[in-house]
Amino acid sequence: MKEKIMSTQNSETKVPSPSFVKLAMKNMVRKGSQSLFHFSLTAIGLLGFLLMLAFFFRPSVPH
Repeated sequence: MKEKIMSTQNSETKVPSPSFVKLAMKNMVRKGSQSLFHFSLTAIGLLGFLLMLAFFFRPSVPH
C-alpha cells in the first residue's frame, strides 16, 4: 500500500519540461553578444540576398 501512495506522489511532482521558446530565450540571455552578432549576420545576409534577387530579376520596361 505504501508503494501505491509513493508512486502517485512521484507522478504528481513531475515538472513539465520548459518550452523551446523559453530555452531559446534563456540561451540568448546567457550568450548575449554572440547571439546579437549571429542575428545581425543573418539579417545582413538575408537583406543582401533579397537585394541581389531584386537586381537580377528586375523587370525591363521599354522606353
